[in-house]
Amino acid sequence: MLLSIKRRKFKSRVTRVAKSYGKDLSVNGYSYVTKNTILGDNVNFNGMAMQGSASITIGDNFHSGIQCMIITDTHNYEGNAIPYDETVISKEVVIEDNVWLGNRVIVLPGVTIGEGAIIQAGSVVVKDIPKYAIAGGHPAKVFKYRDIDHYEKLKKEGKFH
Repeated sequence: MLLSIKRRKFKSRVTRVAKSYGKDLSVNGYSYVTKNTILGDNVNFNGMAMQGSASITIGDNFHSGIQCMIITDTHNYEGNAIPYDETVISKEVVIEDNVWLGNRVIVLPGVTIGEGAIIQAGSVVVKDIPKYAIAGGHPAKVFKYRDIDHYEKLKKEGKFH
């Protein structure tokens, strides 16, 4: 009972703040989004923190592990002060359909994660990840790809979790 109350509270916080969200949103752990966050259908957060002023778009059938973070703003370290000046540099983040982030993944400004990608737990994503890729590390690098034929078959059959 207590867990269900917490989940409703977590979900309420996300739906109040997000720019838009689709059907079947599930928020199973403390999560917060920005006012520039757009969420697709069947998005599942198990603990997500988003910060920054640029847009964050997450497609359908997204799943996150616990303690994941998406950041859209960074400081200007080449400006008129050290270590950085007052300028904030904002870059959007796009996560396409059917992406899975493992526990404690950090996605940095300006990144696009392609459809069907999987990001290994503990990774820091600093550049774009292509469709169907499995990536991990600091910085995250592609080390494998999904079986695309199998992926497309499941997609065509509508087998989403």
